[in-house]
Amino acid sequence: MTEPAPVTVLAFDTAAPHCAAAVLSDGQLVAHAEEPMQKGQAERLMSLCDDLLKSADLSFGALTAIGVGIGPGNFTGIRISVAAARGLALGLGVPAVGVSSFEALRYGHDGPCATAITARREQLYYQRFDGTDAEAPILVPTQDLPRHAGPLFGATGRAPAFPIAEAIARLAADRYKATTERPAPLYLRPADAAPARDAPPVILP
Repeated sequence: MTEPAPVTVLAFDTAAPHCAAAVLSDGQLVAHAEEPMQKGQAERLMSLCDDLLKSADLSFGALTAIGVGIGPGNFTGIRISVAAARGLALGLGVPAVGVSSFEALRYGHDGPCATAITARREQLYYQRFDGTDAEAPILVPTQDLPRHAGPLFGATGRAPAFPIAEAIARLAADRYKATTERPAPLYLRPADAAPARDAPPVILP
């Protein structure tokens, strides 16, 4: 009797000033990298993913699903990774699962908590979790964080239990069978007026 193929997930995130990726196979982290990067994610992302798969003796054809960070964060970075995830999913015929940065920060903690992400301009992206329920994410001044039960993960708080790409991979492994929608960027404020020097990919509905 032939054994079923392992569930293998490639996940990546460029919503922050980094290029991060991870490969998960049957629940085991087999490759991971996070490279600090202010720009250039569009050029580095796919080669980083290829490098990680090769280091684990895997190919893109072995993937069961794609996980991708959808933000909030850098507008161009989010669009780069979401477009890459959609393209890979379409080409490979596998689902792509969008995971917010808030969910990735919280992963590994089951109780009430809050998560915060630097949004510049002395502001934070913020989301509060009450057990299994989550309130709508908001943009708040850094000095005016709302009250919350449990720990705060992320900016001004604790470090998360897992690196962001690994957390995205683990959440995608849990959700890919039930995913019906393509990943889409999570934006909590309009883009800056000044356009990016490098035009980001266009995300279709």
